[in-house]
Amino acid sequence: MPQQYPSRLLERSVQEFSKLPGIGRKTALRLVLHMLRQSTEDVEQFAEALTQMKHEVKFCKVCHNISDDDVCPICRDARRDSSTVCVVENIQDVMAIENTQQYHGLYHVLGGIISPMDGIGPADLEIESLVSRVAEDNVKEVILALNPTMEGDTTNFYIFRKLASSDVRISVIARGISVGNELEYTDEVTLGRSILNRTPFDGK
Repeated sequence: MPQQYPSRLLERSVQEFSKLPGIGRKTALRLVLHMLRQSTEDVEQFAEALTQMKHEVKFCKVCHNISDDDVCPICRDARRDSSTVCVVENIQDVMAIENTQQYHGLYHVLGGIISPMDGIGPADLEIESLVSRVAEDNVKEVILALNPTMEGDTTNFYIFRKLASSDVRISVIARGISVGNELEYTDEVTLGRSILNRTPFDGK
């Protein structure tokens, strides 16, 4: 039997919260009731933060990471090794690798991985911009740091083929990460060692 709500406004708020990943209707109701108990000022600040983020957040024109400016702080940092580019699937992976404090190069966020089952092909990802970046910038090494899944390996191989004619060294993170695991949920020590112990990628 569908749950009855004493207010249509409450029900609408629950419906919106339940659209978030991993949030069921019971959790959504608990969150909405919590917000209802907060001061009007706190709730308005919460809503304003989300609205401002949606309207003003940008994607770095160099690496496609989230940024407040056209170029993200990592790409602007002169202390970073600009000759090394770590290719990742998404922004969460950038954050996970940064938390290890073991990598000091730049990044390239693909925005996904090749997955024919989900209708995602190479043209849907930031692969061509990676190829252009390698050709135009002084990139000496590309580190493939995609999740160790069949889709991740397929994407690795595609990128390897696209960069085969260049002089760039291509490496892949060490398989200290279990097959099928996601980078963002891997502990920092294991992920950090996987970056440091990366191996040449031979396309096999």
